[in-house]
Amino acid sequence: MDNSIYTTLTRQSGLMREMQLVANNIANMSTTGFRKEGVIFSEFVKKLDDDAPSLSMAAAHGRLTDQQQGVLTQTGGQFDFGIEGEGFFLVETPDGQALTRAGAFTPSAEGELVTPDGYRLLDNGGAPVFVPPDARSIAMATDGTFSADGQPLAQIGLWRPGAPEDMTRRDGVMFNLSAPPEPVLEGTILQGFVEGSNVNPISEISRMIQVQRAYEMGQGFLDKEDQRIRNVLSTLGR
Repeated sequence: MDNSIYTTLTRQSGLMREMQLVANNIANMSTTGFRKEGVIFSEFVKKLDDDAPSLSMAAAHGRLTDQQQGVLTQTGGQFDFGIEGEGFFLVETPDGQALTRAGAFTPSAEGELVTPDGYRLLDNGGAPVFVPPDARSIAMATDGTFSADGQPLAQIGLWRPGAPEDMTRRDGVMFNLSAPPEPVLEGTILQGFVEGSNVNPISEISRMIQVQRAYEMGQGFLDKEDQRIRNVLSTLGR
């Protein structure tokens, strides 16, 4: 296969991957706590035989999560918590601890605060947060102190990965950890708020159009190369 075709195919594969992520971003622009995702293109250079120029190909294997703050929306829910600044909530899942910015929690049948998927919210000591069944008022201080009827019960901590590569996306709003997280001291938790998606729909739609046009240009080149090769084979076969 011609080197130019190899190069174009690797580019097309990366553009398709980017298109999938952009489409996922747009689909989640109203998802609470969603973090926009993009791809990182890397270059692979291979030395060719003799004096031929080297072959350069692009690959889109890396994924980048945008940590820009989303808009905080007031809900008035006593178990809705929004993070202002850096940090994530720490939750317990069947596959281990995970991080999330989606702060809409509810008490379980056992009285523990859980996510909509049933994952338990953990305090700064790694223990579940329990809500007394007879509590009349629930309060959350900006430093994460969780109280019921004026009595402090726990302190909900904020966390971050020790290194960016320690955090990988599990789904739209949940991130797996490959190493223990670090505490965040400068973040603020607001009760009665949730953080929205940080996706900018206008910029994402613009990017989708750019990627689509780039893909169509690459496809046009491949079609022309295919026709050129067919013409050469047809001429030589006469």
